[in-house]
Amino acid sequence: MTLFPDMFDRVFGQSIFGRAAEKGIVEMHCHQIREYTKNKQMQVDDYPYGGGMGMVMFPQPIADCFAAVCEQVGSRPHLIYMSPQGRTLTQQRAKELAQLPNVCILCGHYEGVDERVLEALVDEQISIGDYVLTGGEIPAMALVDCVARMVPGVLADEVCFTEESHFAGLLEYPQYTRPFEWEGHQVPEILISGHHANIARWRREQSLERTRRLRPDMLENAELSDKDRAYLASLSETEEE
Repeated sequence: MTLFPDMFDRVFGQSIFGRAAEKGIVEMHCHQIREYTKNKQMQVDDYPYGGGMGMVMFPQPIADCFAAVCEQVGSRPHLIYMSPQGRTLTQQRAKELAQLPNVCILCGHYEGVDERVLEALVDEQISIGDYVLTGGEIPAMALVDCVARMVPGVLADEVCFTEESHFAGLLEYPQYTRPFEWEGHQVPEILISGHHANIARWRREQSLERTRRLRPDMLENAELSDKDRAYLASLSETEEE
């Protein structure tokens, strides 16, 4: 639900999401909130009570738009409002949302939406970071992309996302492609060894080392085996020496 539906067509009409939509694996429908206003001037916002800068979106067009969405879907979808006040989007939350049959996203604009909409309709507020954007459209695109790519069939293989950064609580290992040597830098020999078990372990250790170095906070909630913990301990011992 947005005031700027055209923003989504160009982004999701191509690449992975576009192909998945053509196959009927996922669907996305943009609903123009302005079409539901009862204001003769097609106005969807007004100045805030109590004064202040900016404009606040009316509750009525949003509520009527959501009612139309519910009728189209045949049930009440989980309604998310993109807001810097929401809890920060995580890979875990995206996994959970991907299990839902339908999700509806409300994109605010200007100074946001009337608080009564949040109290009466919204199930969850989600933020993509501690910063402010002009509207909720860009955050909504990020959420759609993050969730949709985990729907079965969207990607060629589940491994496409299970080995990526954040999925299992770790950053992804380094990736290389041809040529083998570029400007004096070579691809690690182990990656051309053909020994799949050693390659898998090297990648796991690289993920652990990279996470420890760049995002040590993630290790607290990461899914770690005894071998992982032993490897991390060895890194600490090496530094101490």
